[in-house]
Amino acid sequence: MTDEQRRALAEAEVWLFDLDNTLYSAECRLFDQIHVRMREYLMDYFKVGEEEASRIRRKYFLEHGTTLSGLIANDNIDPAGFLDYVHDIDLSPVKPNPVLDAALSRLPGRKLIFTNADTGHAENVMARLGVAHHFEAIFDIIDADYICKPNPAAYARIVADHGVPAGAAVMLDDMSVNLEPAAALGMQTVWVRTHYNWSGDEAEDPDHVHHVTDDVTAWLEGVVGG
Repeated sequence: MTDEQRRALAEAEVWLFDLDNTLYSAECRLFDQIHVRMREYLMDYFKVGEEEASRIRRKYFLEHGTTLSGLIANDNIDPAGFLDYVHDIDLSPVKPNPVLDAALSRLPGRKLIFTNADTGHAENVMARLGVAHHFEAIFDIIDADYICKPNPAAYARIVADHGVPAGAAVMLDDMSVNLEPAAALGMQTVWVRTHYNWSGDEAEDPDHVHHVTDDVTAWLEGVVGG
């Protein structure tokens, strides 16, 4: 990171953080549990086996951005019930992160969570990490009327609801496709890259990504001079 890039980031007024696999490392494999719960939900709802449930989950994810969005678009499901079921998981793999806590405390500007999950899950994860006190709000899938990232409508909604000056904002996400609408609005973008290609089409060096890191904590330390 150059000094000029660091200065530009330090001038940001708002930071939008994705939650899962961004605030904590994907290496803890928390999403494996969520995928299992999704598969179980689909098996029960559609009365199908594991293979067919996995196919439906993947198809809806690729076509609609999240499995839930696909279920809402195509099937008569209870979104709240789905979210409650898939987030009923063991959060012990997410460990407290005092280094992240310290970096966030030195990071200037407002901080919000922007997640395709629900607020309850976000609160539970942040409690495990020990960082909840840094965030003024959680903008979840319910706040977005179940319109998920990367649908541009979700970004327009968080900008409007929370007075986010897009030209003075930074967004961090583990999926580069979720950063494209943010960049189009004028935000600086940070791809928290993982070994897991969730979207199936993650480019190696997309033009809408301004910063790339494999470790969000270390990257934030670099921004704040930690």
